Amino acid sequence: MAFRAALRNTSALSGLLSQVSSCNHGRVCASSVFVVAQQRNNSTSPKITVDFDQSTGVAVMRMKSPPVNSLSLDFLTEFCISVEKLEMDKSCRGLIITSSLPKVFSAGLDIMEMYGRSPERCGEFWKAVQEMWLKLYSSNMVTIAAINGSSPAGGCLMSLTCDYRIMADNPRYTIGLNETQLGIVAPFWFKDTMANTVGHRTTELALALGLLYNPNEALTMGLVDQIVPEDKVMTTAEQAMAKWLAIPDHARQITKSMMRKQTIDKLTAKREADIQNFVGFITKDSIQKSLRVYLEMLKKRKA
Repeated sequence: MAFRAALRNTSALSGLLSQVSSCNHGRVCASSVFVVAQQRNNSTSPKITVDFDQSTGVAVMRMKSPPVNSLSLDFLTEFCISVEKLEMDKSCRGLIITSSLPKVFSAGLDIMEMYGRSPERCGEFWKAVQEMWLKLYSSNMVTIAAINGSSPAGGCLMSLTCDYRIMADNPRYTIGLNETQLGIVAPFWFKDTMANTVGHRTTELALALGLLYNPNEALTMGLVDQIVPEDKVMTTAEQAMAKWLAIPDHARQITKSMMRKQTIDKLTAKREADIQNFVGFITKDSIQKSLRVYLEMLKKRKA
């Protein structure tokens, strides 16, 4: 199964709730695995802005879906359409992804996409998560994540799909695939993406323990490539992009495909089974009950 462990009891959810509500050392929602979009955007409001500089061939995509750029179906659909449009424009050679929101890059999957939804809707949502990964991980563009805030779970996955990662050097920010903190197992393609970046044993420890890393730790283990002062993230991303674009496109693209093709092909071959596994897990009565308990606890905590 894509997700094998259930949200087994209230205590596990209570532990997560306290982590989300009072993040250690002031880290912004760093321990969240799934995000509740408490301030729902109007579905017609743009959640992504894209600025394309034709003189440089570089686009900057800014995520702006308050409060924490949660990965809802609407957000993922808009995100994938934006990436596809840029991919089709052969004059666009590079893409920098960042956040317009303070203190957060993206805090993960939107829990409301998994609670009280039909199997069809859950399947549509998970297919959109897959699509986001496939479009970025196989992109012909140079992709750079300018991580200007916390990036747990799905936010970390988005960062890992990019060719290069630059993170703001703020000890309050964290990054990692921390799904096991909620009794959930990351899908195989999450695992493969991280293992391709930091190695098998480091990934095994990170996923088994649901670890989140501050910028210095992330740099040491190779989860990010650079850490810089927060006000230098974008200028550093632009400088890094210039170095990447100095390489002939065909050579860079073929090398990228060579390095990533096996991982991409693995998900492509198992995509429908992965969707069905996710839907079968998330729509179980026991899982829906646990999600309801979590949401009720969150509502009481806010009150």
